[in-house]
Amino acid sequence: MQRFEGKVAIVTGAGCVGEGWGNGRAMAVRLAQEGAKVFAVDLDPERLLETMSLAGDTASNLTTHQCDVTSSKQVEQMVKACTDHFGTVDILINNVGGSAAGGPVEMAEEVWDSQIAFNLKSVFLTCKYTLPILLAKKYGAIVNVSSSSGLRWTGSAQIAYAAAKAGVIQMSKVMAVQHASLGVRVNTVIPGQLHTPMVDFRLAKQRSGGDVDALLASRVKRIPLGFMGDGRDTASAALFLASDEAKFITGTEIVVDGGMTARCD
Repeated sequence: MQRFEGKVAIVTGAGCVGEGWGNGRAMAVRLAQEGAKVFAVDLDPERLLETMSLAGDTASNLTTHQCDVTSSKQVEQMVKACTDHFGTVDILINNVGGSAAGGPVEMAEEVWDSQIAFNLKSVFLTCKYTLPILLAKKYGAIVNVSSSSGLRWTGSAQIAYAAAKAGVIQMSKVMAVQHASLGVRVNTVIPGQLHTPMVDFRLAKQRSGGDVDALLASRVKRIPLGFMGDGRDTASAALFLASDEAKFITGTEIVVDGGMTARCD
């Protein structure tokens, strides 16, 4: 299936903190497999090497680029590098994010600031420099990745992350309405508690003393379907919203959580 033949996509956070299918890696590879030319962006170039490896025969559709998406200058240069290389941009997927524990009392002010920059300002900056290209040709799709933490309590206090991810949802709605008449759609994917490499390599250390099995068991208990998805499930939702199949969809969200946020406990 070549839904994205002739399209150019920027995917931020296209690496992964460990081996396997993180959200950004899965989206970048799936886009490449379905015909897109993908500008795969990450802060760590080593993480992008494995993304290229997992792309297999379609790795030729991927071009990697190192960028700190909290830096206005670097984001501007990144978008220019993409257009210099491919000539245009059609799709932007914002996937960068990560959480830090704590509420207002426990969290240091500098951690709050860095969380807002990482999870929310990064989306603002990539949209700031990509939107003019999409608006000029009156065509394009932006998919922003939020989190179920932006909708409800998900098991731990991570106030800056939750606030930023809620902001991503509303930012997407505002941009969607503002730019709809010029052919640019903006939607959000909201992953729930997936089993991605971040769980094994980062969250288990933060939440369960390094006990991955204990953390996985506690997360599964919250999910009505009784199992966890992974980054490929996020990718399926994101690719649908980025495709012309979703041409009449803008300003909305797809929640990918196995029913977790529909529960009241």
